[in-house]
Amino acid sequence: MANLKNAKKRVLVNKKKEVRNNNYLASTKTAVKNVERAVLKNDKKEAEANLKIAIKRIDKAKGAHVLDKNASARKKSRLTKKVNAM
Repeated sequence: MANLKNAKKRVLVNKKKEVRNNNYLASTKTAVKNVERAVLKNDKKEAEANLKIAIKRIDKAKGAHVLDKNASARKKSRLTKKVNAM
């Protein structure tokens, strides 16, 4: 365990950040899966609705520096291609 006061604080702050980052990633993954499920069902309306939600979640994760800007652009591009190919 940390001995210095600032090291103890860093441990607490890192735990908070870990929880926040995991929440962003989990919600992003869920949104992406929902789009992919709709694509497999060939449900264009549902896929487009879920795509909007997924893009919003991906952008929020990017804004919180959980996802890299190129990774977020790649995810959005791939999802959009899948929906447009329907």
